[in-house]
Amino acid sequence: MLSIPWLVAGVAFILLWQFGEPLAKWAFDYPRAWRLPAQRWIGDAMKWLLNDAHFGLLTFTELTRFIAAAIDVPYRMALSLLSTGFLSGQGSSAVQIVPPLSWLAVVGIVSLLGFYAGGRKLALLSGGCFLFLAIFGQWSSAMVTLASILVAVPIGVVGGLALGLAAYRWPRFETALTPILDLMQTIPVFAYLVPILFLFGFGPTAAIVATLIYAMPPMTRITALALRSVPSEIHDLGKMIGCTRRQMTWRVLVPSARDSLMVGVNQVIMLSLNMVIIASMIGAGGLGFDVLAALRRLDIGAGLEAGLAIVALAIALDRLSQAFAEKASAASSRPTAGPPVGRYPYTAAAAALVLVSGLAGLVLPAVQSYPEALQVSTGTFFSRAVEWINVNFFDAFEAVKNAVLLNLLIPFKRLLAGLPWLGVTALLAFAGWRLGGPRLGVLVGALAFLIAATGQWEKTMVTVYLCGISVVVATLIGLPIGILVAEREKLWRWVQVVIDTLQTLPSFVYLMPAVMLFRVGDFTAMIAVVAYAIAPAIRYTVLGLRQVDPRIIEAGRAMGCTPGQLLTKIRLRLALPEILLGLNQTIMFALSMLVITALVGTRDLGQEVYIALTKADTGRGIVAGLAVAFIAIIADRLIAAGAARARARLGLV
Repeated sequence: MLSIPWLVAGVAFILLWQFGEPLAKWAFDYPRAWRLPAQRWIGDAMKWLLNDAHFGLLTFTELTRFIAAAIDVPYRMALSLLSTGFLSGQGSSAVQIVPPLSWLAVVGIVSLLGFYAGGRKLALLSGGCFLFLAIFGQWSSAMVTLASILVAVPIGVVGGLALGLAAYRWPRFETALTPILDLMQTIPVFAYLVPILFLFGFGPTAAIVATLIYAMPPMTRITALALRSVPSEIHDLGKMIGCTRRQMTWRVLVPSARDSLMVGVNQVIMLSLNMVIIASMIGAGGLGFDVLAALRRLDIGAGLEAGLAIVALAIALDRLSQAFAEKASAASSRPTAGPPVGRYPYTAAAAALVLVSGLAGLVLPAVQSYPEALQVSTGTFFSRAVEWINVNFFDAFEAVKNAVLLNLLIPFKRLLAGLPWLGVTALLAFAGWRLGGPRLGVLVGALAFLIAATGQWEKTMVTVYLCGISVVVATLIGLPIGILVAEREKLWRWVQVVIDTLQTLPSFVYLMPAVMLFRVGDFTAMIAVVAYAIAPAIRYTVLGLRQVDPRIIEAGRAMGCTPGQLLTKIRLRLALPEILLGLNQTIMFALSMLVITALVGTRDLGQEVYIALTKADTGRGIVAGLAVAFIAIIADRLIAAGAARARARLGLV
C-alpha cells in the first residue's frame, strides 16, 4: 500500500496540475527570461579553447592535433596492412609498393588464433565469420573497420586500465571521475562529435577519439571494481614477500584480477564496434559508412548485409577475446627450450601463411583478393521481400500504426506536454528522497530543474514519452519471454542467439525495415527502439529467475503452491532486483537509440542533437545531450535505489 507521504505528494501534484496554471503559469512554462544561457556559455568556452587556450609552447588546438597525429600513425599502419597496402605518394598519384595481407592470410591468421585460444570449434567459428565477409562482398569495408578497432581497442584498454588504477589508488580521484564517466556513457555521441571535429579535424582519427570516449568508461569501472575484489589474502601475501608498490600492482593485483579485466577488454571491443556507424559521420568509413549510406537510400538489402557484416566481426572478436581471457587464466604448457618454430608454432604458421599467400597473390589475383565472380548477395532478396510485404500488407500496417498513434502515443504525448515542470521536478525530488535519502533527492531535483532552466523541457517531455512507451512495450514483451525460457535450456539457447544478434546489430539497422514498412514518425521510432532495447529485458529476467535458490522453490512446492503461485509469490518476487536492473538497462538502451531515431522525424532531444551536429552548433548539441544524460542519470539512480530497497525488504542484502 502507498504510504501517507506518497499519497500527500501525489494529491499535491494533481492539484497543481489541474488548478495551478491560472495562478502560476510560470510553473507550467519556464519563463524565457529566467533561462540559463548555457548554449552561449558552452559556445564561448569552445571558442576560447580553439583560439586562446594554451599550455606553454603549445596551444590547446595544437595539442589536440598532435594527439590526432599520434593516433593517425598506428591507424595508417593497420590500414595499410589490412586494406590499402603500403603506398608511395598521396591521393590519386599514390603507387602501391607492397600489397595488403591477402584475404586468405587474414582468414587463416584468425583461424589460427581461434585454434590456439579455444580449439577447433572456435577456429571454425572465427574463420567462418571472416570468410562470410569475403563471400558477401564486405571485405574491403570490413578491413577498414577492423583497422580502426585494432587501434581504438588497445588505446581504450590501456587508458581505461590507467584510470581504473588511479581510481582504485586515490578515492578522491574516483569521486571526481565518477560523474565524468557517467556523462561519457549517457551523453549521446552526436553531442560531442561537433567539438571533436573542431579539435581533432575530420577523418578516421577523430572517429577513433569519439570511439574512445564511448568505449573507455566500462574498462575504467571494471578495473577499479576488479582490483577491489582481489581477496585480502593475496594483498597480505604480497606484503609478506616484500613487494614494492609497483610490484604489488603489476605482479600481484593486476594478474589476480585478470579474468575481470578481460571482461572490460571485451566490453571495449563490443562498444567500439557499436560506434562504427556514428563514427562514419566524421570520416571513419568502413562498414559504418555502408550502413549509413544504405539508410539514406532506404536500401534495406545493402544496409542489412553491411549490418550483418558488423555482427560477424563482432562475434569473431567477442569469442576470441573471451577465449584468450580463459586461456590466460590457465597454466601455460609452452616449451621453454628448442628452436623458435617449436616454441612458437602458431606464430611460425601465421608467418608462413602470410609469406606464401603474399607470393602466390602476385601470380594469382584470386589469392590476394576474393574473386567478385564468387561473391554472393542477399541484398536484392531482402529488398524485394520488404517490397512484397508493403504491397500486400500496406493497409494492415497503416491500420495498426494509426490505431496505436491515435489511441496511445498521441494521448500520452499530450498528457506529458501538459504537466507542470515545477510539479514534476518536486515529485522526482520527493521520490529520490524517499528511495535513497536527501542526497539523491537533491541530485534528482537539481538535474530536473536544470533541464527546465536550459530551455529543454518541452523536448525532454517528448523524449520521455517516446522512451517511456518503448520501455513499457519492450518490458511487456521481454518479461514473458524471459519467464518462458528461464527453465527451458534449449529454448533459452536459441533466444540467446537472437538477443546476442540484436545487441550486436548496429542501431541504424533497426531503422531501415521500420521505415520501409511504416514510413517516418513516432510509431516507426517506437518499433526501432523496442527492437533494440528488448534484449536486456529478457536477459535480466532470465538471470534473476535462475538465481532463485532451488531450495526455496522446493519449500513452496512442499507447502502446496501451484505453478502460478510459485511464479508470482516466490520466483518473481525474489528476482525483482535483477528485473529492476534489467528495466534500468532497457531505459539506457532506449535513450541511446532515441538519438538515432531523430533521423525518422521525432521532435525530441535526439533531433535537437542531430540538428546541432548538422549545423556545427557545439553549445546547442551539448546542452541537448546533457538533457538526455540527465534523464538517464535520474532514471538510473531512482531505479538503483528502488532495487536496493527491494533487496533490503526481501532480505537479500
